Amino acid sequence: MIGLWIVLAIIVLLVIFVIATYNGLITRKNRVQEASSDIDVQLKRRYELIPNLVNTVKGYATHEREVFEKVTELRAGLVTGSTADKVKASNQLTETLKSLFAVAENYPELKANQNFLALQADLTDTQDKIMAAQRFYNSNVRDFNTAIQVFPTNLFAAALGFSTFEFIEATQAETQNVEVKF
Repeated sequence: MIGLWIVLAIIVLLVIFVIATYNGLITRKNRVQEASSDIDVQLKRRYELIPNLVNTVKGYATHEREVFEKVTELRAGLVTGSTADKVKASNQLTETLKSLFAVAENYPELKANQNFLALQADLTDTQDKIMAAQRFYNSNVRDFNTAIQVFPTNLFAAALGFSTFEFIEATQAETQNVEVKF
């Protein structure tokens, strides 16, 4: 009789452990998804700011169409695809925006324009927020991936349908030294 109680106690403890493990993994998974959504929010903010910036610069630099077309094309990539695809599009857009700001350097009246300066500051702030959201995402991915890979959770994670998330990483171009010219 005592052996039956011991077996039942072990089964109950095992069930409680599996439930607690499952709930903990769901919580971490939801944090990763929330972090991914935070990136989307910042990319959407950037997406909405870009037309204002482009139109402001366009008023001064009407013959720089190639840069404007590239910005418009890359802007469309910010709202479709996976988080990694959106981040890749954002990184490409960042490079193109540098060209846009270089175009703006050729127009002294534009550099002094308050609308342009405010939009440029907003874009810089948004870029900082995107980077912060990406770091937040990666830290949540790290926590989730660690949770499903450590013992004894790893014994149950795959059976419960959990798999690792991918980190957002810098592209090869982003790891190169930046050339600054004066």
